[in-house]
Amino acid sequence: MSDAYDIAIVGSGFAGSLLAMVAHKLGRTVLLLERGSHPRPVIGESSTPLANLLLEELATRYDLEALRPLSKWGTWQRSHPELACGLKRGFTFHHHVLGRPVPPDPGRRDQLLVAASPHDDVADTHWYRADFDHFFVREAQRLGVEYADRVKLDRMYDDGSVVGLEGVRDGRAVRHRARFVIDATGSRGFLHRTLKLGEAQFPNYPATEALYSHFSGVAKLADGNASRLAGHDVPPYSIDDAAVHHVFDGGWVWVLQFNNGITSAGVAATSRIADQLRFEEGAPAWQRLLDGIPGLREQFATARAEAPFTHMPQLSFRSDRIAGDKWAMLPSAAGFVDPLLSTGFVLTLLGVGRLAEVIAHKWGTEEFGVSLGEYATKTEAELLAAGRMTAALYTTMGNFPAFTSLSLLYFAAASYSEAARRLNRLDLAPSFLLHDDGAFGPLCLSLFERARTVRTGEESRRLSEEIRCAIEPWNVAGLGDPARRNWYPVQSKDLIDSAWKLNATKLEAADLMVRCGFSL
Repeated sequence: MSDAYDIAIVGSGFAGSLLAMVAHKLGRTVLLLERGSHPRPVIGESSTPLANLLLEELATRYDLEALRPLSKWGTWQRSHPELACGLKRGFTFHHHVLGRPVPPDPGRRDQLLVAASPHDDVADTHWYRADFDHFFVREAQRLGVEYADRVKLDRMYDDGSVVGLEGVRDGRAVRHRARFVIDATGSRGFLHRTLKLGEAQFPNYPATEALYSHFSGVAKLADGNASRLAGHDVPPYSIDDAAVHHVFDGGWVWVLQFNNGITSAGVAATSRIADQLRFEEGAPAWQRLLDGIPGLREQFATARAEAPFTHMPQLSFRSDRIAGDKWAMLPSAAGFVDPLLSTGFVLTLLGVGRLAEVIAHKWGTEEFGVSLGEYATKTEAELLAAGRMTAALYTTMGNFPAFTSLSLLYFAAASYSEAARRLNRLDLAPSFLLHDDGAFGPLCLSLFERARTVRTGEESRRLSEEIRCAIEPWNVAGLGDPARRNWYPVQSKDLIDSAWKLNATKLEAADLMVRCGFSL
């Protein structure tokens, strides 16, 4: 066993590299393996306040000081301006009917803007993964993690006390041995294929596909659309400095702009829409989609795809097993739902933190296997929670008032969880989307089911009012206030007045806002 590593991590995206660094800091010998090489383009790029907070917490807990600045736009730009990223002040949504121009919308019925920060310095970011992942790999190597790329593994076997990994590198056979293997290779990745695991479905989830690429020459949406999209009001942030969602019946388009001139854009849609647009044709399908959304056609008029389009004929995925005696999958390898609302980073970083705790406290003990089982159970439950929410949102994409109301369940849970963690009240929000909260979890299930039956404007109005009342015990961001007409800026007063919901005083909430760089 002297030649065996403690842990082999397969896949060197940011999550695999981050866990490799953490395990190394915990005193484990770690081998990080990569099938390709860096830098490489990766889709999945938009962070959120909770994801950035989790990254900051992990960097602090495990003394990874080089990573801490990447949790905010301001510190990122001051510390690592060489790494491309995008400014994300919030979530922008616009509703469309394919084939129709967007009419003036002074009442803001066809838009939703949810700010995540009050100013740029503490804003979130889009991670340009080619730079971001490469930085994490280099940092892992600098700390002493052993790394090998261009390793194509094709076999894993149990050799008694250790696991054997076999494959080829540059045409030559390679073999590695480790006491434990962690899969960070993404959907339908290494362990799922090698162990021939089954695939489970998300309940009530539609068959979805995706088509995407990176582009140059993309204009700002606000340049040509500000007046008709926003009327004469000033939005809480520039609508492009966000994760921009264009929602239509059966699907949605994302547009994420980076500060290196590149824009990530793509569409996720039901198979019905994918068949109509013929996603398998790539660029022609993208142009058909643009032709159906005049504002996007205008924005992409001078754009050029910088890489061939990628078509994913099966977007969602869930493995029927997540951990075994000598292996575990990160959440990103255990399952994937949809890019909608940028849930993937939070799920993955929660998984990194939980596996880190198992390695720190249960390694080499009889409780190690039990803890892995608990990790798998939590990971599966959170994937299912994300799946239920996204499935409900897909059913309402043609009914934007209902879609907007349902999305507030996500934003209420996310903002409450972030505030609870910042106040060190982790017991109030131990899980993603508060899915295991005895009140919030069942409430969401009921409302998701209700959304599947909403048809009329009156039914949408009643659902919206019910959701507004339902989220009140967890609403710390002023969500659902009719006076704000679907624009929700970050206002310190909202959190301070809601401090009691977090078992905190107004003074504690005010101190938190100052500590985090939010002006009062």
